[in-house]
Amino acid sequence: MTLQTTPMRATTSNTRPGFTMPPLSCDAHFHVFEPGYAHVPDPLYTFPDGTLDQYLRLTDWLGIERMVLVQPTFYGTDNSLLLDVLRKVGPRCRGVVRIEDSVSDAELDRFHEAGVRAIRLDLFARASWRTDELVAYIRAMAKRARPRGWHLQFYTPGAVVRNLLPFLAEFEHPFVIDHMGYGMDLDGLLPLLAGGYCHLKLSGPYRLAKDGPLSAVEPLARALVEAHPDRLLWGSDWPHLPDGQRDTGELLNLLADWAPTPEDRHRILVEAPGRLFYGQ
Repeated sequence: MTLQTTPMRATTSNTRPGFTMPPLSCDAHFHVFEPGYAHVPDPLYTFPDGTLDQYLRLTDWLGIERMVLVQPTFYGTDNSLLLDVLRKVGPRCRGVVRIEDSVSDAELDRFHEAGVRAIRLDLFARASWRTDELVAYIRAMAKRARPRGWHLQFYTPGAVVRNLLPFLAEFEHPFVIDHMGYGMDLDGLLPLLAGGYCHLKLSGPYRLAKDGPLSAVEPLARALVEAHPDRLLWGSDWPHLPDGQRDTGELLNLLADWAPTPEDRHRILVEAPGRLFYGQ
């Protein structure tokens, strides 16, 4: 069934940050949608109300200075819109692409010049693969990413990552797991974060809370921050598919509870994305 997306809420109806946003704060996970770009034949959701202009107004409202555009499933491996956005916004915006196995090195180099810094691996689409097939795929993508200093980004069900834990524990290439592990528990996440190659995005808490309150995610988030604040990034997951009425400021303000100290919020909003996307 195709999800019906809802219109985007007005920028000024989003809650303002309840804490001082540090300079160079980064939203490490957002998407945009513009008319006129080809999408996959059977998208999972209807065309979202989420343009670049809307997003940039939101970042001004919230005090976000840097941002990372992640290729959504809606556009498949056609990264045309992503590249156009990187050109329009300039070096404060970075990109995460989805690619075909056959993409040329010249194309990847062109992506790098445009500001791409990671490859997104859609393991939802490969959830039926055997673990050894997934390992081979991950190794192949790491081989393409390594010469450019890129990392890998896992968009994946928690159950799939759990099956990959023995491999990932020994995997010596930087990688990021989306959306708070998508159902993984601390016993799986904490050893990965301690290993030195894994980062985790504090994004999409509503994906874990489902119909419950967002506060249900707080124990997991606080435990992650207490253990490894330097391995965490914050992402808005804007435009919150399929619910464009979500309050992005409310999501940002969860950091006040998850990471109560300015030092930890600086690690999450500035330092970790700076290392992964801006070479800092």
